Amino acid sequence: MTDTVTLWNARLIDGRGGPPVEAASVEVTVADGRIASIGTARGDPPADAIDLAGLTLLPGLIDAHAHVSSDTERSPGFGLPPMKHGADPPPKDLRYFVLANMARAFLRAGITTVRDVGSYDNEAVVLRRALEMGLVDGPRLLSCGRILTATSPGARIFGTMYREADGPWEMRKAVREQIRDGADYIKIMATGARSVEREDPEPAQMTLEEVAAVVDEAHRMGYRVAAHAEGLPGARNAIEASVDTVEHGLSLHRAPELLDAMTERGIVLVPTLSTFYDLAERFATDFTPRLVEQAKRQVEDAALTLVAAQSAGVTLAMGYDSGPPGASANELVRMAEAGLGAAAAVRAATQGSACALGLDDVGTVEAGRIADLLVVDGDPLEDPRILLEPERIRLVIQAGRVVGGTRTAPSDIRP
Repeated sequence: MTDTVTLWNARLIDGRGGPPVEAASVEVTVADGRIASIGTARGDPPADAIDLAGLTLLPGLIDAHAHVSSDTERSPGFGLPPMKHGADPPPKDLRYFVLANMARAFLRAGITTVRDVGSYDNEAVVLRRALEMGLVDGPRLLSCGRILTATSPGARIFGTMYREADGPWEMRKAVREQIRDGADYIKIMATGARSVEREDPEPAQMTLEEVAAVVDEAHRMGYRVAAHAEGLPGARNAIEASVDTVEHGLSLHRAPELLDAMTERGIVLVPTLSTFYDLAERFATDFTPRLVEQAKRQVEDAALTLVAAQSAGVTLAMGYDSGPPGASANELVRMAEAGLGAAAAVRAATQGSACALGLDDVGTVEAGRIADLLVVDGDPLEDPRILLEPERIRLVIQAGRVVGGTRTAPSDIRP
């Protein structure tokens, strides 16, 4: 086996937002699965080359907001089949097979990294361990463990996805518990949830003192903090306390000073346009009428915030917050169509999402970075919808190893 493999003669989108580079050559080191060099394909290809003429090479996609859970209610057709009355209930542990299928579905779609933002019973932490041990193929996975929330009606609905805490010191203890139990970062509910009828997403659900305690505790231990924030008061608390990412943030277009503060502090916005569409249209019959009407307003607010955040220079990330697994590029398409344009949307789904996760060695095609790469038939800058067509996903490469795609290629670049 050679020391390097060369991806030859591709149209290269490096994830940094610039124009594509034609006839690019990307050399991957076999031993460590990293990009060794980037150049121009001239003359005859080397013996180790994979010819990508007519195809586009870009970083593997990163979904920065996914609920990696065996509860597949928002993924019709995925997971366990619907139960008939009187049928023998399936064993609870079948959920881990659902999770394994979910991991494979992400990878097949070219999504090489996923940030779990809350699952039941720490399922995502278990799946991450299985991925680390090589028991199943799937994306690089980060999990928050349980979401920290003040005592709230939402906890009656989301159960083991939440960890209720009240007051700064109990919040600090809850942070320590998540770290103990294997969380990669911490997530808080700075406001209520739009999907809970007895919660109002406008006011702050956690006090500034509680948010600040979480951020201080997490940052002191080297962990990032993500804040679910829909209404302005909760978003303001989160930004003032210097969280690392704001999830949803749909009201921020009404407070330009907060967007400026996010830019100055390097706080990433994960706008999750698709989840508002879900409530307003796709799954409208599953929710109470008040929540559906609220979501219709939020769809408009979220789009306004997306454009305002881009204008303010806020780093944007792609977070689908929907299903089925592997369809995350729907969010990329919505971001492009809502005003970002395709190039900025691709950047959000790669470099921006890597920034949201605090990862500095994925998300772009650069020498020295991990070779998490995606090869597609067509140009996603002209039509990002091609990223949703399985037959156009020609190669999925994770850490230098070919793990998916329809193109005939070496099954394993690495030894």
